[in-house]
Amino acid sequence: MSGSGARPPLPPAVAIVGIHGHGASHVRRARALEERGVLRLCALVDPRPDESSAVPATGGVGALRHGEHATGDAIPWFPTLGDLLSAPEPEVRPDVVVLSTPIPTHLALASAAMRAGVDVLLEKPTTASLAEHAELVAVAQETGRLCQVGFQTFASHAVAAVEQAVREGQIGEVTGVGAVGTWVRTTGYWQRAPWAGKRRTGGRDVVDGVVTNPLAHAVATALRIAGATTTADVSDVDVDLFHANPIEADDTSSVRVTTRSGLRCGFGLTLCAPERTPATIVVHGTEGRIELAYETDRVRVVTGSVDLDKQYGRDELLEDLLAARREPGRRLACDVRDTGAFMRVMEAVRTAPEPRQIAAEHITWHGEGADRHPVVTDVARWCERVAVQHRTFTELGAPWAHA
Repeated sequence: MSGSGARPPLPPAVAIVGIHGHGASHVRRARALEERGVLRLCALVDPRPDESSAVPATGGVGALRHGEHATGDAIPWFPTLGDLLSAPEPEVRPDVVVLSTPIPTHLALASAAMRAGVDVLLEKPTTASLAEHAELVAVAQETGRLCQVGFQTFASHAVAAVEQAVREGQIGEVTGVGAVGTWVRTTGYWQRAPWAGKRRTGGRDVVDGVVTNPLAHAVATALRIAGATTTADVSDVDVDLFHANPIEADDTSSVRVTTRSGLRCGFGLTLCAPERTPATIVVHGTEGRIELAYETDRVRVVTGSVDLDKQYGRDELLEDLLAARREPGRRLACDVRDTGAFMRVMEAVRTAPEPRQIAAEHITWHGEGADRHPVVTDVARWCERVAVQHRTFTELGAPWAHA
């Protein structure tokens, strides 16, 4: 007889580690996917519980029957990942953990999860150093677990479309790749966490600057389009780091990367622009250019005879990870191994001399209190020149780069 009364298999159990700040967006997305039956949100992990959605594990687990809580109900809470992984209750045992925690914790937490047989979605940047990245890749290989890194653009259909256009020669031979990011961050941003704006804290690397955190997507995505994903794909990195804010890290920087194939990439990035504009990656070719506004997944192809603009969608990295669990051999959208090229840039930033302070005469301050923010003179124009000419601020002669 068929087991007509057998229970259907439960969806994979997912725990969110780090539920405040950006982690709160992971909780919201997980709840939305739970409503669709894609996953079961089994636990929240953070030293500080979210009183609106979490209950202490000792009081909440017993109320869960195979995780069949309605979205909006309280979810078991644990103060640390170790507490969750050692919990005896099967209802809270995760199949996947999403790690949205401070940068110095990434290696230890992701390694602990994978060694416990759990797959991982890890927020960017991958780790705090290139050596840590190599160690994390080794753990993934050793355990056979999946480790997806949170560069959402890698799951964008727009990025795939740009890569296809390049392969098809729609703009001729590619001569260079650039990225421009001119954003605004206020004083409050640099006060968001004890490690914000730091290069190191407590003797550990943090590297929380414009290149490696807020505009890291510009760097990683441009490198991917240039054909550089692994550490071996990068031949050379030159960084030119500055800050207008009273922080340790950089808030206005230029980077030049030369890929293994000899292609040059230039990134002009700042958090001290007069206004936030869409971050854009530009692929230059002998017969035109491709512009990718990666935040909105818009692609523009411009040649002598064509000027096309198209909107694309993107997949969710967590859904992509869950699909890879179901389909052995399926490639992750952003496997930890595919962030090696970005980590070469991060390592160059980490080991570079301290960022130079931009002189006061080149800075105008706007706003008050937590909304106060600096604007560097003509910074957007200089960022655009970096992206086009693949030269650093200092090489281009930006006046504040010589202060």
